[in-house]
This record gives sequence, C-alpha cells and structure tokens, in this order.
Amino acid sequence: MAAAIRKSIKISGTCLFFVYLAGLVYFLFFAEEYGRGTLDMVYSYNLCPFREIRRYMTYWEMLGIRTVFLNLAGNVIGFMPFGALLPLMARNARKAWKTVLFSFEISALVEISQLIFQVGCFDVDDIILNTLGGLLGYMVFWISSTCYLRLERGRSKDKERLWQKDRFIHL
Repeated sequence: MAAAIRKSIKISGTCLFFVYLAGLVYFLFFAEEYGRGTLDMVYSYNLCPFREIRRYMTYWEMLGIRTVFLNLAGNVIGFMPFGALLPLMARNARKAWKTVLFSFEISALVEISQLIFQVGCFDVDDIILNTLGGLLGYMVFWISSTCYLRLERGRSKDKERLWQKDRFIHL
C-alpha cells in the first residue's frame, strides 16, 4: 500500500513539475503584462549583487508595495515549486545542496537566456532570490516527506502491534 502511494506521489509530482516548468517558461519569456512583449523598450541588466534588492527595499513607498512584492517575493515564491517538486521527481536531488545547485543553475540559465534574447531583464539579484526560493521549496519537501515517513512508520508499528496482539490471542 505504501509503495503504491509513493508511486502515485512521484507520478503526480512529475506531472506538476512539467506543468510548473511550462508555466514558468511562459511567464518568464512570453507574458506581456510584465513587459515581455514590448519591442520599444531599452534593454537593461544588473550585474551588481543586491543592488536591485536594496533599491526595492529603500524605495518601496515610491515603487508601491505591489511592485516590490512581485519582484522580491515573486522571485522567491516562483522557484519554491521547483525546489519542492524536483526531489519528488529525481532521486539524486534529495540532498539540499543538490536542489539548491539545480535551482541556481536553472535560474542562471533563465537569466542568461533573457540576456541573450533581450526578453525581460537580466538581474543577478533574480538568481539570488530564485535560488533562495529553491531552498525554501526544498525545505517544504523535506518537512512534508519527514512527516509522511513518520506517519507511515507509526502506521506500520500499529499494524505490527495489532498483528502481535492478534497472534497472541490465537496461540
């Protein structure tokens, strides 16, 4: 029974992971509401770590809380599913450092692609925030899997106790 549940969790996680990746690609490269479709804007980039994070934190009243939230929390929250679903799908990503490394690599690939194709804006701070999101997502995975394993272990101990009690009665 537990093996069937684990298999269905893995299949569901894999499906969700690919739906998430498709949504991420659309959002990062094609969503017009975030300036992806405008051709007349001058392309900009940021290579200085924490410059944009500091700017958003300093001028949050001028920029507006929605803009600050979308940029800072959006980058973190946007990569949390990556960190939570990747270890479900790939057994070799079940170590925190590997998931964080994969999050960094995918984020860097996305940002470099944005730089090459001049879509969106290359920002080293986005790589930092996305990697943090991957780490937080991994923490969600770790907590969930730890709770699930404890629950399963508790169920198996209860079954063992019932079996021993039942066996004792029938002897």
